[in-house]
Amino acid sequence: MYRLVWTNTFSRTARKFLKKNPDLRSEFERTLKQLEENPAHPKLRLHPLKGHLADKHAVSLTYSHRIVLVLVLDEGEIVLLDVGTHDQTYRS
Repeated sequence: MYRLVWTNTFSRTARKFLKKNPDLRSEFERTLKQLEENPAHPKLRLHPLKGHLADKHAVSLTYSHRIVLVLVLDEGEIVLLDVGTHDQTYRS
């Protein structure tokens, strides 16, 4: 089991995201629960990012929404950084 670490930025972004997309709340909660249990679960589609986000990973919330994170596997932590649409989370 992994420990999810909510950054201040992620907390703010998640609050705004859920206010704008209340229909995605259950999917958001399910995704975070799966992340805690097994970040490699196939449904999450965990993948490393490239370019200026090269040290980060992302998981799919829906087809067009992502959660950007940092895996700290040796400490059993997943640091949550951003949530939003593909274009919003991968911006520079």
